[in-house]
Amino acid sequence: MKKLLVMFLMLLLISGCGENSESEKKSSELHVAAAASLTDAMKEISSAYEKDNPAVKIIFNFGSSGALQQAIENGGETDLFFSAAQNQMDSLEKSGSLIDGTRKNILENEIVLIVPSYSDKNISAFEDLTQENIQRVALGEPKGVPVGQYSEEILKALDILDAVKTKAVYGSDVRQVLSWVETGNVDCGIVYATDAAVSDKVKIVAVAPKNSHKPVIYPAAIINTTKNLDAAKNFLNFVKSDAAKKIFEQYGFKYID
Repeated sequence: MKKLLVMFLMLLLISGCGENSESEKKSSELHVAAAASLTDAMKEISSAYEKDNPAVKIIFNFGSSGALQQAIENGGETDLFFSAAQNQMDSLEKSGSLIDGTRKNILENEIVLIVPSYSDKNISAFEDLTQENIQRVALGEPKGVPVGQYSEEILKALDILDAVKTKAVYGSDVRQVLSWVETGNVDCGIVYATDAAVSDKVKIVAVAPKNSHKPVIYPAAIINTTKNLDAAKNFLNFVKSDAAKKIFEQYGFKYID
């Protein structure tokens, strides 16, 4: 009788191990490239998604949209791309890097001028950047950082681009610009409203004038080299769900239905 019981327990153990092995085989990693300004919201959204989809592990690559685009074009492992501007997504679409029909506009944002929370520089408008007491202005690098491209559009529309360029220091992404303002290494910086909202070390002193730049639209699409098409589609659908919408709006993004 004891021998039968031992054999039964061993069979249960072996069966359990087999189930775990099968579960491990079914687990997959989803590589998501996302604009740096999406960092906080996307981390929270992925946590919510993984609770309902434990077999999928989301691995993020956050950075400037231009750098992420280049990484994708150079063969970097990416299943999904969330850009902070249309330009980078347009380039990938033209090169045939996207799966047809998967591109969607997800979010909209605003551009704001920020200063350290303790600043006494009396900055209240973008035009104030030409003042003599303003010596260092943090901007995103315009060649590959969308917030830098939007910033130049604004400064050009206000006819102060050349004057501000002499004071500009360029960050590799919007979070670096935010960090420089937080630490007081610069007098001010231009970022997205959502980045300013996550920091208590900066304050918004001006919002970009209406029609001074292109709308800040965040598109997303599935990359055609994905090895996890079903998971990519599922996560992209989740990002468009009411649950994700609530999270995005908590971080200040305007959701595009």
